[in-house]
Amino acid sequence: MPNANNPLLQAWTHPYGLPPFSDIKPEHFEPAFEVAMREQLAEIDAIAAEAAPATFANTVEALDRGGRLLARISKVFGNLTSSETSPALQAVERAMAPRLAAHRNAIYMHAGLFDRIAAVHARRDSLGLQDEDLALLERVHFDFVLSGAKLPPESRSRYAEITQELAQLTTRFAQNLLAEESSWALQLNGEADLAGLPDSVRSAARTAALERGLGAEAYAITLSPSLAEPFLTFSSRRDLREIVWRARVARGAHEGEHDNRPVAAGIVALRQELAGLHGYASYADYALADRMAQDTAAVLDLLRKAWEPAKAKAADDRALLTATAKRLGEPTPIAAWDWRYVAEKVRQQQFDLDDAALKPYFTLDNMIAAMFDCAGRLFGLRFVEQASPGLYHPDVRLWEVRGRDNALVGIFLGDNYARASKRSGAWMSVFRSQSGIDGGTLPIVINNNNFAKASPTLLSFDDVRTLFHEFGHALHGLLSQVRHERLSGTSVLRDFVELPSQLFENWALEPQILQQHARHWQTGEPIPNNLIDKLLRARRFDQAWATIQYTGPALIDMALHSLPNGTPVDIAEFEAQQCKLLGVPEDIGLRHHLTHFGHLFAGGYAAGYYVYMWAEVLEADAFDAFAESGDPFHPETAQRLHLHIYSTGGKSKPAHAYRAFRGRDAMVEAMLKKRGLVGHT
Repeated sequence: MPNANNPLLQAWTHPYGLPPFSDIKPEHFEPAFEVAMREQLAEIDAIAAEAAPATFANTVEALDRGGRLLARISKVFGNLTSSETSPALQAVERAMAPRLAAHRNAIYMHAGLFDRIAAVHARRDSLGLQDEDLALLERVHFDFVLSGAKLPPESRSRYAEITQELAQLTTRFAQNLLAEESSWALQLNGEADLAGLPDSVRSAARTAALERGLGAEAYAITLSPSLAEPFLTFSSRRDLREIVWRARVARGAHEGEHDNRPVAAGIVALRQELAGLHGYASYADYALADRMAQDTAAVLDLLRKAWEPAKAKAADDRALLTATAKRLGEPTPIAAWDWRYVAEKVRQQQFDLDDAALKPYFTLDNMIAAMFDCAGRLFGLRFVEQASPGLYHPDVRLWEVRGRDNALVGIFLGDNYARASKRSGAWMSVFRSQSGIDGGTLPIVINNNNFAKASPTLLSFDDVRTLFHEFGHALHGLLSQVRHERLSGTSVLRDFVELPSQLFENWALEPQILQQHARHWQTGEPIPNNLIDKLLRARRFDQAWATIQYTGPALIDMALHSLPNGTPVDIAEFEAQQCKLLGVPEDIGLRHHLTHFGHLFAGGYAAGYYVYMWAEVLEADAFDAFAESGDPFHPETAQRLHLHIYSTGGKSKPAHAYRAFRGRDAMVEAMLKKRGLVGHT
């Protein structure tokens, strides 16, 4: 294909510098990648061949400025393969994964380039660098070290082979998972199959059936959490709940072409070998070298502070749920596919709170307005929606983001609905990162969710929290104020990146926000104060179940990646052994099983799923700063939050950034109190 006609290689003249989505075809990517990789390698060679002695400007900063063509193509490709993929795009993804890994290796193992970086790094204390420049130098140098730059030649060769094999396997894991999730649906036939389901779930199930061509009168439950989880909560058909629950657990664990068990085992083996090349005893040791936690002992100490109290609290909850099940005539002992259903009955009984009664007040549009309102009150932002045809899918919406002075801060995209061409879960990504070089670049940030589409789309409160969570990540990208792109936005340590997102969830529960934006979709009436009070009182209910569901997979992740290098693993057997060792309650189970644990095997969270709880310690303590002020939007506290957390990117060490905001280190007690686990051992 002539590159002169390749839209990926032309100047992008669409508004805001957006990609020309309507012109981009899957066949454009491979030749564009080849051109961009050649261009970046030429830039690298030029930096390495510079006759002048290595300086921060001609080496480290020059590296940060380079590779922009490859970066913009990669960002488009990554977003499309996650949000709107196709067999043709997946074929390109499989073909390019090892080649892109090889290109990355060519950069990070470029001896001439690293010699210059190392020379600047060795003189860092005498260069008089600004704090951000020093942070970039330290970051880039460590990036190269962790990527094999110091390895002997024979080890470098094997390292390169490992990373290319890992790229292939992680791509295969993700595609296997998408294939299983998108192909499964439980068709509901007649009122008997719909028993117990509120109108909002029925509407979403009707839409899901239409999208799958099952007919105008059909209903379908998919494996999307926004549909499967409400079904498990409300369906009075225990047999159908079991079918859905087992289907979710078994993702990636079926014999055949989409079996992720050997794929995951292969990934673990390669990670162990990679860690060994670097001189680490396990992959967890290697991964944690670049985290706040630093070592496995710190991670396990935190997780165990929650694990045992959660199991103790769950025993009390189980007794209550069992008594309720007996009263309802449900079988006992309760099973994992019963817990949500019976817990909802208890919630209704104890707190007079019915999730089905809440949903009519949480329309997607109103909750988007609510999160924008919070961002305005905290950070002075305005979101101005623009009619923007030509995005990659009709459901995607676009907003200009403007600051207090009305200056454009960035562009925000929202892609909120589940579909077969989108991977499951929720995430934030970028089409362009913020930087201050050469006049600066404004960020283009996108949030992806997987809400069940309906008319109107009504959210559970868990969905609302997810919406706010991902928007917290988006604000982290939009508010970034750094000079160097490598340090911008969410380019921070993995166990700090979840602080801005989890912290922002707190404002979803603010009564003044709910009173203004949570309005009944039919009457327009605001949510009654008594419903808000019930919601606030019930927020600690069933937290033991939620803690076990999360902490179990986090502990299994650490155990798996702490295996000594060279230890073979049978994925299914290992998980079963760990569940027994930990005492995972069978009637609660795990939110993620290894065969579909995309965070670990396709998402960059290996030996890192603990980070959500690590960040929760920070966010619970951070939100207390607002509570102590008596104002959830306290201007001075919000200003410190903006300056030290949301805008600082990677130019400050996370611990220093947190202390600058809070005046001290975070304390774990706030997190345990928030989960209702204080006093349970």
